[in-house]
Amino acid sequence: MKIYTRKGDKGETGLIGGKRAFKSALRVEAYGEVDELNAVLGWIRAKLTDEAIKKDLLLIQRDLFAVGAQLADPTGHVEQKAEKAGLHEGRVRELEEIIDRYDTVLSPLRAFILPGGSEGGALLHLARTVCRRAERRMVALSRDEPLSPVLIPYMNRLSDLLFTLARAVNHDAGIEEIPW
Repeated sequence: MKIYTRKGDKGETGLIGGKRAFKSALRVEAYGEVDELNAVLGWIRAKLTDEAIKKDLLLIQRDLFAVGAQLADPTGHVEQKAEKAGLHEGRVRELEEIIDRYDTVLSPLRAFILPGGSEGGALLHLARTVCRRAERRMVALSRDEPLSPVLIPYMNRLSDLLFTLARAVNHDAGIEEIPW
């Protein structure tokens, strides 16, 4: 399989099911934002040493491929064609459980905190903002086209998790949070 096809040279891309869309279309922007988040999480996994967090992030990266596949499928049938493209509501609860697990070792928030800290913590804050951008694109898309009801809650919870992981990584590194 060649990596280049020349089919996108005029500003269009193929969607699942064979339909074509402009690369500036909201649907394409939405799954592009999810792809960017996935790449940032890969960068974070390469930098972190905490194996538990790296394992959690790897599962999330797999989830993000499913999210991207669903966004790239205007027919909404990709889940039926490929089981791994599905994302169930239980994953949202699993993200909440991970948040709760890390929250037990963190001090309660009493103010907004400035993003930063260790390299891993700062990158997780960056991932959180990319996640929020992807979520905003998905919300905009959902105003015109139906999306799976789990996608937006998943992204919302994921940004909460990335914030919590940033705090946990900085806590483990002994770096104090800087309140705003």
